[in-house]
Amino acid sequence: MGNERAFDIVLYGRKKCHLCDEVELMIRSLAEEFPLRLQMVDIESDPSLHEEMMLVIPVVEIDGEIVFRSISHVVTFPELLQELISRVNR
Repeated sequence: MGNERAFDIVLYGRKKCHLCDEVELMIRSLAEEFPLRLQMVDIESDPSLHEEMMLVIPVVEIDGEIVFRSISHVVTFPELLQELISRVNR
C-alpha cells in the first residue's frame, strides 16, 4: 500500500445522531484497509447546510462528491466498501 492516494471523506451529520455515529464507525473501520482522511461536519453549525441536509443525514462525501445521502436507507458497510474499491480501480 505504498504510494496509494488517500480518500478525503466528509461525513455530514449532527450531534446525538446514532445513525451518523454508526456510519462514522464504518468509515473508521475502512481506514484499516484504505488510506483515508475523515472530516466530520456538524450540519447544525451552518444554517444553509442544516436546511439542505437535515432530512438526509448522514451524508457521505468522497473526494468532493456527495456519494451517499440517507434518503431511502442509510449507507451500509458493503456499499461503502464497494464504493472505495471501485475508486481504487479507477
